[in-house]
Amino acid sequence: MNKFLNKALQGKVFTVSEIEEAKAILRLVPIWVTSLGYAIVFAQTSTFFTKQGATLDRTIFPGFEIPAASLQFFIGLTIVFFIPVYDRIFVPIARSITTKPFGITMLQRIGTGMLLSVTCMVIAALIETKRLKTAKEFGMVDMPNVIIPISVWWLLPQYVLSGIVEVFTVVGLQEFFYDQFPIELRSVGLALYISIFGVGNFLSSFPVSVIEEVTGGDGKDSWFADNLNQAYLDYFYWLLAGLSAIVFAAYLYFAKSYIYNRPKYN
Repeated sequence: MNKFLNKALQGKVFTVSEIEEAKAILRLVPIWVTSLGYAIVFAQTSTFFTKQGATLDRTIFPGFEIPAASLQFFIGLTIVFFIPVYDRIFVPIARSITTKPFGITMLQRIGTGMLLSVTCMVIAALIETKRLKTAKEFGMVDMPNVIIPISVWWLLPQYVLSGIVEVFTVVGLQEFFYDQFPIELRSVGLALYISIFGVGNFLSSFPVSVIEEVTGGDGKDSWFADNLNQAYLDYFYWLLAGLSAIVFAAYLYFAKSYIYNRPKYN
């Protein structure tokens, strides 16, 4: 691609500045693609986390239960709480170690979030395994509308980790795509950042559809059976953990390559 752009420069079709800006955008493509993989994987959590919560004991005090969907509140609460912790505690400590102004680079911030997303999926899988085991022990496997005798607060770690992941990865991506463009093209950088989550959510139904088709044939319950006690949501979470790990490894490779070839804009 660089050879093609250099030929365009030699033919005086574009200016040097335009060619360099095009190269800058192309260098970002691998980072964008791996970030897209992260968005596809993580888009699943809002739906299935809520579905999990609906089967658990959500009693706060006698006569009052919290709606399963309201558990999403803890993601936002974690973000609000953790951003000051990141800026006032994490960054100074990291700065004292790395001597970098922001403690860690934007690429390192994104990568840390991706690594934490793997941990989040592992925790979600373990909690779902416990939920299924409890349903089996109490003979509730064939009771789709029954409440499993496990407190909904068991789901809190995966919600909190989801919020921390957003502080690292989502904020890091926004900063990165804004910073890596010249001033006159920074709106394009923000558009690329937003497109990660738009395209990721659009494509997120693909793995669910494939798994539904593969595992739900011949009258069998798929991984996403309506009766969650007969489903295999834990398998899906393990699959997401594996996909997150692959995306993280690919991101490390492309991020390292980008560092050696990136342009710098003020």
